[in-house]
Amino acid sequence: MSISSALNSALSGLTAASRASGIVSDNLANVMTPGYARRSLELSSATETGPGVQVVGVHRHRDPVILSDRRSADAEQGNAQVLSDFYSRLESLVGTGTDTSSLSMRLAEFESSLITAASSPESTQRLDAVSYAANDVVAAINDAAEGLRSMRTQADTSIGTQVEQLNQTLGNVQKLNARITSTLSTGGDVSALQDQRQSLVDQINTIVPINVVERDYGQIALYTDGGAILIDGPAAELGFSPASDTVPEMTLSGGGLSGLTINGIFVSERAIAGGTLAANFQIRDDAAVSAQAELDAMARDLIERFETVTLDPTTAAGEPGLFTDAGSAFDPANETGLANRLSLNDLVDPTEGGESWRLRAGLGATDAGESGDARQLQAFTAILQEGRTTGSSVFGTGLASAADIVSDLTSRVALNSDRATGILTFASANQTEMARIEAAQGVDTDAELQQLMIVERAYAANAKMIQTIDEMMETLLGL
Repeated sequence: MSISSALNSALSGLTAASRASGIVSDNLANVMTPGYARRSLELSSATETGPGVQVVGVHRHRDPVILSDRRSADAEQGNAQVLSDFYSRLESLVGTGTDTSSLSMRLAEFESSLITAASSPESTQRLDAVSYAANDVVAAINDAAEGLRSMRTQADTSIGTQVEQLNQTLGNVQKLNARITSTLSTGGDVSALQDQRQSLVDQINTIVPINVVERDYGQIALYTDGGAILIDGPAAELGFSPASDTVPEMTLSGGGLSGLTINGIFVSERAIAGGTLAANFQIRDDAAVSAQAELDAMARDLIERFETVTLDPTTAAGEPGLFTDAGSAFDPANETGLANRLSLNDLVDPTEGGESWRLRAGLGATDAGESGDARQLQAFTAILQEGRTTGSSVFGTGLASAADIVSDLTSRVALNSDRATGILTFASANQTEMARIEAAQGVDTDAELQQLMIVERAYAANAKMIQTIDEMMETLLGL
């Protein structure tokens, strides 16, 4: 080997060692950076261009199977979190059996006030207490229904926000695809661009679970698990029109709420199944609708009990009873949203100018009647405790008292909340484990430091070679 060949070989070794030390430094610096994949230098013998070593490229290490499993766990955890939050909030609105402000406790206090008033029907204070307790029942049902409506509106708003985020992120992935292709064509290192793109794909995946397909020239295509194309070349455009507010009567099938479109074509929820976007659609179009139907059925039963024809001799058939639909008698064709409109009859509500003695004398009575007559109060108590088939089919066809229906509703909400919490616990544990497994495949600081020692020795050896060549040249020139 000539002196010049030896010099070129040593210089190529120094260049490779310098590049390798920079990569080790990057690995160590980004050991805690989310989405960062460990790099290593790819080298080969420079036999075609002369002795020495040449840098082939930088290899970005990632396990596609582990990455896919972690993304699947991320989407499941996000979906479970949104649904668990909804059911937990719904349970707080309805209350538990031991909660003093729960529906069941409010109804129990109302029933107790009727019994107390019947024991001393001449007491205006006790009759007023019945009105106040009835108003508390109405307020509890109204508040639960209003809270449910608010959560449904929030779900619709979240869908709109996430669709905007998806469109922006998909556009950024498209730009990175083009930039990666351009950089590869010039022989540049695209590892940092790939890290950035992976982070964006992770954001998309939490909203909508996706499958990543490698394309030529470093590009990728994204498909949802349901088969919808999000990006394959150009990015898809998702469309959604959020409502400024929602009411129980608004539905997707009725045209009151917007569906999701991809490039102008309506897609079903199956196309975006899993993730936070699907969870919000499930809340808006399924979970909240079912919960609203249960609250409406409970309100209907309460109204219809006190509209029983033989219950109050002073009222005629078709007239509102103790509980009303916004002041009117109940119309079976207008059950949706009834829980939001439920109200106490103004005739017996002292806060609305009514007279509580009508609870004793009858809603349609013209005077207070006999102050010691408790028959009407006893009839109200009996109808509340009577086992009867509800007008709505939500709670089945069996006989049930008003307390039974409230208890059934409370149990359903608690069961759904417990089930959602259990699903979230499992999903969170799975996501944590998959993140740990992925992290274990990342940067190992001990291994990187060992590699740095190897690079240091290689650098020193090549530097020594150059020093020796320099001494030989000095000797030759001296001769």
